[in-house]
Amino acid sequence: MTDDVTGGGGCIGAGEGGGTGGAGGAGGGEPEGSDSLKAFGEVVKAFRRRAGLTQEQFAPAVRYSVPTVASIEQGRRFPPADFVDRAEEVLEAFGALRGASRHLSRRPGLARWFRQWARLEAEAVSLDTYECRLVPGLLQTEAYARTLFVNQLPPLGDEQIEAQMAARLERQRLLTERPNTAYSFILEEHLFLRETGGPEVTAGLVDHVLRVAERRNIEIQVMPLVRWSHAGLAGPMQVVETPDNRWLAYCEGQKSGQFFSDPKVVSELKMRYARMRSQALTPEDSLGLLKRMRGAA
Repeated sequence: MTDDVTGGGGCIGAGEGGGTGGAGGAGGGEPEGSDSLKAFGEVVKAFRRRAGLTQEQFAPAVRYSVPTVASIEQGRRFPPADFVDRAEEVLEAFGALRGASRHLSRRPGLARWFRQWARLEAEAVSLDTYECRLVPGLLQTEAYARTLFVNQLPPLGDEQIEAQMAARLERQRLLTERPNTAYSFILEEHLFLRETGGPEVTAGLVDHVLRVAERRNIEIQVMPLVRWSHAGLAGPMQVVETPDNRWLAYCEGQKSGQFFSDPKVVSELKMRYARMRSQALTPEDSLGLLKRMRGAA
């Protein structure tokens, strides 16, 4: 009934919060080689040669070092998003590099068990998210995310933390780069009352969530602290609609992420999410509550 993907990470892991899962099990840094990385490197090399550029000429144009360009072309390094964007423009690649980059199988800072869902996120028509443990990764500020990473157990090294941060910030680009995707978030009120990271971090987080909620394609609702009837007591969930209008779901636990493709299971989760939307505060009342919280901070 389900596709279970297990591996490194925590319940606030490389999926949403902190996490020990990294590319190739290394917790970040250089990924293991993969056919998709090697294929992407060959595509970059072919377009670079077509443009008549050496690596020494190409590197400064994309603002990366020659060794970095060489590592990417050899399939030994995962290309950063800004490298892909700059290479696309410099090499006039007709969208080929951006398209190829979406199918890479190694993403530093993301646990193996989360990567399948991350690919679906990046192409979603709609994405519904309910969270009761922490503010979802797509809505986190850098200060809030860093607090989660720094407090991860077992402790992460500095390089691992930076890899996790880079992956988190890259994922958040979806909210601004996909204006036609409908995003819905239901967040428990206690996530803000807990003041993870301290009052200043929480104040910045509330401000950020309020700014994000101004976008037409993003709806944020708060589930009040006191709620006699609650359809989400079984835990957090995410439900995605794909470009071919299929519905899939994902739930994250302590040491794994569980991917659901069975229509009956997904239907149950959609039913629960729909009920929670009626049980939570309206979007307008939710933003009013957050503004009052911010005023009291």
